[in-house]
Amino acid sequence: MTTAVTRSDAEIQRDVLAELDWEARVQPNEVGVSVRDGVVILTGWVDNYAKKWAAERAVQRLRGVRAVANDIEVRLPGEAERLDPDVALAAIRALEWDSFVPIENLDLTVSNGWVMLRGVVEWGYQKRAAEQAVRRLAGVRGVTNLVTVQPDNRPSARDLERDIRNALVRSMESAAEGIGVAVEGDRVVLTGTARSWLERAEAERVAWSARGVAGVDDRISVLA
Repeated sequence: MTTAVTRSDAEIQRDVLAELDWEARVQPNEVGVSVRDGVVILTGWVDNYAKKWAAERAVQRLRGVRAVANDIEVRLPGEAERLDPDVALAAIRALEWDSFVPIENLDLTVSNGWVMLRGVVEWGYQKRAAEQAVRRLAGVRGVTNLVTVQPDNRPSARDLERDIRNALVRSMESAAEGIGVAVEGDRVVLTGTARSWLERAEAERVAWSARGVAGVDDRISVLA
């Protein structure tokens, strides 16, 4: 049995600063970092939404991080400002080019550079792919993903639970032992503990990838 090693907030902050310095897409002087009980708070401002997302993902990779509060502000420089119709057109083209996104099922609106996605898809990965397609576009200040997942064919609760458990073992090996899976209708409830925030996110990704899942309630606790 492996004993979890608790990391202090100071140690986590040191590693976050080092990781952000290593992350080429983010300038070290752009992001402020504080840590409270394993929760990392990011502040400051960046000149595009992709940097804000990259900073958050960099933090999620680190051991001891229990959650991330991303309060980084996106301030587009003058040359990066784009009219909402231009952002909307670029977003539509990006969705059309992504073979994983059923664009015919989606609605898209843009207000002050903020992209709002709505619609219905059959798979969780399609919802994620739609957001990924637009968040790196120039002129985007943020993305709200309100796409709902409504699968056509649902396996039995027992089969769905078995399939998710097997997928967790394939993806996470021994770490899957700490994850509980329960199926309630077309939703999956994840419980238990993970050794890192990234493991927690991976368990949620696996659950969303199963056929018949319309929602995931992630209640996994992250060990400090």
